[in-house]
Amino acid sequence: MSSQPGAKPRVGAALDRGAAEELARTLRAVADPTRLQILSIILGSVDERATVGQLADSLGLRQPTVTHHVRILLDDEFLTRQQDGKLGWLSVSPSRRSAVEDFLR
Repeated sequence: MSSQPGAKPRVGAALDRGAAEELARTLRAVADPTRLQILSIILGSVDERATVGQLADSLGLRQPTVTHHVRILLDDEFLTRQQDGKLGWLSVSPSRRSAVEDFLR
């Protein structure tokens, strides 16, 4: 705060539009309790991976509902999918692991 009367307070630089949109998309991806639970279940599993079916069973939700949430997390690169035969294994993206762990604290 300035000691001069009528002086305007200093304001930091604003995020550029692209950075603000990216941050908003990221926050929307994790601003849902089900998606946070999905990330928590995966990180807490023995192999740190899970299938949509396993997630649905753990959450008590139908697979289409879980698939919807998983797709959002995949689109924002919070999750990766590795195909193993008929099973698609989901795991937390290494590039996002630190951020996910921070969210879940």
